[in-house]
Amino acid sequence: MKRILFCLAAGLLLAACHSVDRVDADTQIDLSGYWNDTDLRLASDALIKECLATPTLAQFNAARGKPPVIIVGNFKNSSDEHIDTSILSQRLEASILSSGKAEFVASGDLRNEIRAERQDQQQGYTDDATVAAMGREIGANYMMTGSVKTIVDRYNKTATRSYFITAELTDITTNRRIWIGEYNEIKKVIKNPSVKP
Repeated sequence: MKRILFCLAAGLLLAACHSVDRVDADTQIDLSGYWNDTDLRLASDALIKECLATPTLAQFNAARGKPPVIIVGNFKNSSDEHIDTSILSQRLEASILSSGKAEFVASGDLRNEIRAERQDQQQGYTDDATVAAMGREIGANYMMTGSVKTIVDRYNKTATRSYFITAELTDITTNRRIWIGEYNEIKKVIKNPSVKP
């Protein structure tokens, strides 16, 4: 009896064990059929390339002698699944900034944190020589926004998931759209889905 219990316990222990394999970050792995890091990389790389090629950025630089300033607005998740769109917007921001073709200013919660720190420095506790001046923020010329949408088609035990990712630059003064990019090259076929795709 002890032997049987030992074998059962050992079997349960082995079943509970799992393994982790470290792979190259560029390795394409699709487990569920949902949005993943490969989709993020494909979409952001294509949108970055397209945005940097828009002539408006070069024209702005030539006319004013400096790159335009961009603020990141809302990237909406209009899909039927949970997607952290902040990863997409941060990747776009970092790549465009490092290209030297545009500058970015802080937005959202980060901007509020910086303003709170600047306000705190005015309280007399900070050395006057190092106090950040009030009223010196740089205004943005353009706002970057975007969205992720999905179309799901299902028949019996096969489903397809198509993704449509957009990003736009809008002139803050005039509301004129200066660039709209769309990436719609992600389409997945999921066969015999055990859960609703």
